[in-house]
Amino acid sequence: SVSIAGRDTEAAARVFSRVLTKSHLKRLVVLGQFNLGFIIARIGADVFILDQHACDEKYNFETLQSTTTLHEQRLIAPKPLELSAMEEVVILEHLPTFKANGFSFRLDPEAGPMERIKLLSLPYSKGIQFGLQDIHELASLLGDSSFCGGVEEGAEGPAPSVRLPKIRAMFASRACRMSIMIGKALTRSQMQKVVANLAEIEQPWNCPHGRPTMRHLVDLSTLRG
Repeated sequence: SVSIAGRDTEAAARVFSRVLTKSHLKRLVVLGQFNLGFIIARIGADVFILDQHACDEKYNFETLQSTTTLHEQRLIAPKPLELSAMEEVVILEHLPTFKANGFSFRLDPEAGPMERIKLLSLPYSKGIQFGLQDIHELASLLGDSSFCGGVEEGAEGPAPSVRLPKIRAMFASRACRMSIMIGKALTRSQMQKVVANLAEIEQPWNCPHGRPTMRHLVDLSTLRG
């Protein structure tokens, strides 16, 4: 059985990912709803309680992360960028990720090193300001992820999911508003869909704000006399 305590959500996620895999999530059998906010499900003798809002929120958040391309605001004229050699390499290697985050560039292969990239557009979203510093920040995030083997790019498939922190926060807020709320009665098919969706995402163990999506409730085998 699984026992999780304390407030360290990262530790909780590590425990769950060791004991429960996404293939296990596909085997969860929905038993019912509790207190209009939680789904009770089981695998064998292990019974789990799932936060219906946190589960749906994490699925919606990861969907937004992987599929949303931000709107672009075109500049009046291409803007030269002051980049380090490493930043230029990172941008050239991760153009799809920058595009997904709302940045577009003009490339001049004839220009000298660190002068080949000019900015054509910045991301646009109501209530959020973007600037040149965001290019440096995203390049840094991608450089760190690439070093750790965490980013793979291709010409096809969903938009890369490495995001600026301010974009991630925007998606977290949007996912919260569009998700099933506490207090909503769910049919069995709705509960099954919430549980099935968890098996389809990258990190189902906690919501974007760090709250665990599920906890182990009881091992029924320990109750048998």
